[in-house]
Amino acid sequence: MKDVMRSPRAQAAVRLALDEDLVSVDRVASSPRCDATSLALVDPKAVATGEIYAKGEGCVVAGATVAKAVMRAVDPAIKVKILKPDGSIVKPREPIIEFRGKARSILAAERTALNFMQRMCATATLTRKFVDAVKRYGTQILDTRKTTPGLRVFEKYAVLCGGGVNHRMGMYDRVLMKDNHRRLWKGGDPDELDQAVVAARKAFPKLAVEVEVESLRECASALKAKPEWIMLDNMSCDDMKKCVRMCKGISKTEASGGITLDRAKAVAATGVTAISLGCLTHSAGSVDLSLEWRAV
Repeated sequence: MKDVMRSPRAQAAVRLALDEDLVSVDRVASSPRCDATSLALVDPKAVATGEIYAKGEGCVVAGATVAKAVMRAVDPAIKVKILKPDGSIVKPREPIIEFRGKARSILAAERTALNFMQRMCATATLTRKFVDAVKRYGTQILDTRKTTPGLRVFEKYAVLCGGGVNHRMGMYDRVLMKDNHRRLWKGGDPDELDQAVVAARKAFPKLAVEVEVESLRECASALKAKPEWIMLDNMSCDDMKKCVRMCKGISKTEASGGITLDRAKAVAATGVTAISLGCLTHSAGSVDLSLEWRAV
C-alpha cells in the first residue's frame, strides 16, 4: 500500500486545505502569522510536544502520513513520529502520531490534520467491519465513485487501509455499463447486452468490461460476450446465487445496491466475488480524534 501523499492530487489537496484555514501556506512556512489566536496568546519561542489519539474503540488508522504532510507543510522543522501506521487498529487514547516543534506551528496545522484523519479513519474503520463480516467467504469489499469531490484519493486510500479493494479511480480505467448507459444502447434491449460488450471491447480493447444487470435474463444476455465482470444490482440473494452459478468460470460477480452490514454476510454467502459499497465513502462519518499536549 503506497503512501497516499505520493499522489500529486493529495499534495495539492493538502495545500488547498491549509490555504482555506490559513490564507497563505507560503507565508505560514516561516511563521504561522495567519493564526490570530496563537499570535495573540502563544509565545513565538514556545516549543511543545503533542500527540493525536482516537477516543473510541476499534479505530482503524488512516491518514497518518497525511497529518504528517500537513504539519510539515506548515513548518518543515516540526518533528513527526508515526507511532501507529495506517491500517493499524488502536485502543482509546493510544497515541497514533507524535509531534514536536513550535507550538504556534502545531496549532496552525492541528485542525486541518485532524479534519483529514477523522474522515479517513472513519472510512477505514467501516471498511474493516465489512471485511471482517465476509472474511470466511473470501469476498472482496469494493468502494465506488461516490466520494467527496476533490478528496477521492484520500477516501479510496482509506478503504485500502481498512482492508478493502479500490474499484474504479475514475471513469477512464474500466468500462462499466450501468442502467443509464444500457437504456441508450439500442433502446436498452435486455437481450442484446452481449452486443454492447462487443462494442465496448472494440472501442477500448485494453480495459476490463463490466455490465450491470437487474435480472437473470439480462445476466444471460451479457454473459454471451464473456465480460470480465457482471454487477448484480439490487437482486435478492436467491437470484444472486443463480447468477453466480451462471457466471462461474466466465465472469466475476459484484453485488451492489444498498447492502448493509447486517446483510453483507448473507450476500457473501451467495458466492459473489465482491460486494461494492457506496456507504464506505459517502456515509462513514468521522472518528472522534483529538490532539493534546504531552509536554510544553
